[in-house]
Amino acid sequence: MSTEKSGDPADMTKAGEVKAGEERPKWDNKIQYLLTCIGFAVGLGNVWRFPYLCQVYGGGAFLIPYLIALVFEGLPLLHLELAIGQRLRTGSIGVWYSISPYLGGVGMASMIVSFLVGLFYNTILAWVLWYFFNSFQDPLPWRDCPVLSNHTAYVKECEMSTPVNYFWYRETLNITPDIETSGSLQWWLVICMATAWGIVYICFIRGIETIGKAVYITATFPYLVLTIFLIRALTLPGATAGLQYLFTPQWEILKNPKVWLDAATQIFFSLSLAFGGLIAFSSYNPQKNNCERDALIVGCVNSATSIYASIPIFAILGFKAKSNFEDCLNGNILSLTNAFNIGDQNITLENYDSWLAHLNESHPVQVADLHLKVCNLQTFLDQSASGTGLAFIVFTEAVIKMPGSQVWAVLFFIMLFSLGLSSMFGNLEGVLTPLLDMKMVPRCIPKEIFTGMMCMVSFVLALIFTMGSGNYWLEIFNGYVGSLPLLIIAFFEITAVVYIYGMNKFSEDIEYMTGRRPNLYWQANWRVISPLMLLVVFVAYVVVQAEQQPTYAAWNPNYVDFPLEQVLPYPKWVFAICVLLASMPCLPIPLVALYKFILFLKKWLMGRLHSNPYDNEGYSPDTQISVVKMEI
Repeated sequence: MSTEKSGDPADMTKAGEVKAGEERPKWDNKIQYLLTCIGFAVGLGNVWRFPYLCQVYGGGAFLIPYLIALVFEGLPLLHLELAIGQRLRTGSIGVWYSISPYLGGVGMASMIVSFLVGLFYNTILAWVLWYFFNSFQDPLPWRDCPVLSNHTAYVKECEMSTPVNYFWYRETLNITPDIETSGSLQWWLVICMATAWGIVYICFIRGIETIGKAVYITATFPYLVLTIFLIRALTLPGATAGLQYLFTPQWEILKNPKVWLDAATQIFFSLSLAFGGLIAFSSYNPQKNNCERDALIVGCVNSATSIYASIPIFAILGFKAKSNFEDCLNGNILSLTNAFNIGDQNITLENYDSWLAHLNESHPVQVADLHLKVCNLQTFLDQSASGTGLAFIVFTEAVIKMPGSQVWAVLFFIMLFSLGLSSMFGNLEGVLTPLLDMKMVPRCIPKEIFTGMMCMVSFVLALIFTMGSGNYWLEIFNGYVGSLPLLIIAFFEITAVVYIYGMNKFSEDIEYMTGRRPNLYWQANWRVISPLMLLVVFVAYVVVQAEQQPTYAAWNPNYVDFPLEQVLPYPKWVFAICVLLASMPCLPIPLVALYKFILFLKKWLMGRLHSNPYDNEGYSPDTQISVVKMEI
């Protein structure tokens, strides 16, 4: 047994590659790499999660905790992942295994999270494709309620809610009234999901060689569409009201601790940290590359995109709110005109308030009997939604009120698909690269075939999301897989680099790659501030979740308050699955460490109980233990 071992994990990785006779792929150019990282970081959450949080938490005031989280949590972790992947030149499992075999479970945890997130993330792309295909119809299928077969009336469920809600919940999801009622597979969603996975496979078939070409479109096209929407949205009536609502600071909301918690988690998840995809992408870089500048570019572009996307989104939502407000007033005007035999041209939107005040004074009982709607622009602006609600309900309702609605619908869903597709590249890379680097794929299976097998397995497992209860399960995966495990993984990542790999050695690596040692800002964040913030966010998240009973919103036409969603508690067996999804990705971290420790004890005891081969070589007992550790 040789006791000579390189002290540089990067050298170990390189030696392994040379021994295998393989050369690690490289990006064609720096632009491809940056576009891929930006495409992975900039995803659907920038369009439908960030604007929602800004609206709920005091408009412009939310930017304060958001930017603080970016500076002290997001950028340091982003820089760390890009630097460690570039230096050690391997995927997430190989990186942490190189630092210490006891940390191999951290990479496995990232791989599991990427796989599980990819399952439901591509389901959203299937929904986007379904809406995209339907956007070519004139009129749009979610504009009007369908009529019954006898053509005498509209479908009751649609009349009780809205055409937009009906198309989403019934025509698209065909949703069941609760999570315990599974329902059947929806064939149209199965076809759309197969199409989505097929597109992902085609773009990913040759790894970064094909990804690097695809990102020229998937990472840049959303900015073109956002700019087109921005120009159009700013010309719509009501756009100013929407932007004022978004950016008017409500400073008192900052006293709410949940604002700071959501800001910290938003920047963390928005940058796609702890998935392993960024480590994999940076591992294809040359050693001499300024990873610090890359981290600043990706982080700042991601946050700027969130703000930039909010402007057209809320300008359009302001237009929708004003349209609904005017429709509400016109309904009241019609009721007043018919009740009091007033000329059609007498009551207008401009003089409605004065007319209503006059009639209330002269005929208060008759006005009260009309049960007029309460029309308030602020109320319509308050009707916010995030996630799928924003994309498939609120925004689609706004589009049907815009001239040339088919064009805007097509552009919007192409943009969403591009955002989601570039994020899927990172999720899939976070699974495949570690498996290939650690030689877990049989040599007889070409990479292209193995990638296809992964996509096929993912497609089969994701069929659960195409069932009638699929939307409920997707919300569970989104809420429990893409939250707590990432915080735990990131905490182990930063502590592993700083306190196991060594801050001094890491600083030397960065100096070797960039030409200068990390400054005080990076050092302070890596050593103290970022780990502390992660720990605080983790504890706060657990406390918040423990204080409230897990519930979900069900779409039930038989609910007494329908069309409001029925809030139901999760059944015990479903809650057990929630706990399993939150804990399962993190289990490899202690299990791998325990397994490696048992191996060490076993070899050490074997050397004690049997003839010790190290005695003849003149090793001291301490050296013997060190040699066994190296061997493990």
